[in-house]
Parts: sequence; structure tokens; C-alpha cells
Amino acid sequence: MAIEVINRKRKADDEGGVKKKKRSKKAREDEGDLDVEAGLNRAFERMDGQLLADHIAQKVTRFGTDLSSVELSDLYISANAIKDTTSFQKPRNKDNLPEFLEEFSENPAKLSEAPKSNGSPHTLVVAGAGLRAADLVRALRKFQTKNNSVAKLFAKHFKVEEQVSFLKKSRTGIAVGTPQRLIDLIENESLSLDSLKRIVVDASHIDQKKRGIVDMRETMMPLIKLLTREELQDRYTAEEKQVDLIFY
Repeated sequence: MAIEVINRKRKADDEGGVKKKKRSKKAREDEGDLDVEAGLNRAFERMDGQLLADHIAQKVTRFGTDLSSVELSDLYISANAIKDTTSFQKPRNKDNLPEFLEEFSENPAKLSEAPKSNGSPHTLVVAGAGLRAADLVRALRKFQTKNNSVAKLFAKHFKVEEQVSFLKKSRTGIAVGTPQRLIDLIENESLSLDSLKRIVVDASHIDQKKRGIVDMRETMMPLIKLLTREELQDRYTAEEKQVDLIFY
């Protein structure tokens, strides 16, 4: 029943304007995609918007067994909402993230600038764990300036109160965090989405057990709830104040 509801919603999206392209291959993960030494699931490198939408819908259905069909349908992300990044040819590791952001930004120079309002980043990077988020913060420091902080918004070693205080007094262009902590900071109105231009999901990274952010219920469900927040959903396909949804 849940899959039927999601399929109906997907069909409605397709009929609403963008024709569904024929594809000869399915979103498929095999052992060859899982490079444990590099910490990468390379399947994401070849997933366009439709393949990603299907992949995410499958994960939500798998982990959302306690949700009704209506609740599951509310967590659906259409292919039209996801930016195609299959043209990026380099491995999707932490070292290549700055170049990836530059390639898919209209004005790369603005990555080193922060919006005028405090606690209102233009870029959110979402990681599956605190340690990984800390690695990404270090990788993104090339964009940090005196007036543009790279914010650390994850639970490990940081209390919510400390992050609330930081966001209230700091201009930040890029914020890196874990799904639930980002939700908490949005809901207590410390983290503003007003200036947001892109959300980047650190999807390719896997741990030693070959698990990424979408492969575990404790990270996948908060992630999808973050991505499908009401204040974000319409902006993925909007002409004004558009937010790019990107899977790295």
C-alpha cells in the first residue's frame, strides 16, 4: 500500500510537466560499488535524479515500517527536485568536496562569502556521523574567511546551547551537520533557511561495515524528514529562492 501511494505521487509528478526519460539501467548496488578502503559507495556517482529518487524511496519504505501509507507519501522526493551531478568525474571523497561544490555552484566565488544575517548559511552539508562531519568541516576550510565561518552543527563534543550561541552571533556561509541536530536547530529557530541555496547530502561515504547515511534507519529517517520539511519542499523546484538538492 505504501509503495502504491509513493508510485501514484511519482506518476503525478511526471505528468505534471517533466517527461520521464527511458533508462536502460536501474539503480543497483553491488559489491563492486562498495570501496571500503576508500570509504565510498560508487553507485551514487552514476545516479541521476530519477535513480536517486527511486533509491531514496526504497530506503524510506524499508525503514519506515511504523509509518502509514500517507505518512510515507509525505516523505517522497521527486526526481525533479534532485540536481543531476553525474558529470562529476572524480571520486566523491572529502578532499574533492570543495571542487564539487564549485562545479555545481552558479557563482563559486560566493562560496567564500556569508549572508548578512547571522546563522543563515547558503550551504548545508549533511553527514551521517559527527566524526565524518568534522572531517568535512576541515575539507571545507578553504572557503572560511574572517566573515564566513564553516559551522560545526553535530552532536559529538558540542552541546545544542553552544551551537545556538554560535549561530546567533556568527555569519556562516557553510554549515556541516548531522540530520537530527540540524532539525533541532531549525526548530528552535537558531538555524535559518532563508538564505539557503543548496543542501548537499554526503551520500557516497561508507564506514567499515559498508554503511552510508541512507543505509541506517537512525540516519536515514531524520535525513528524509529534514529534506521533506514544508519550508524546503517547494523550493527545490521554485524559480525564486530555489534550493538545490544534491547528493554527493
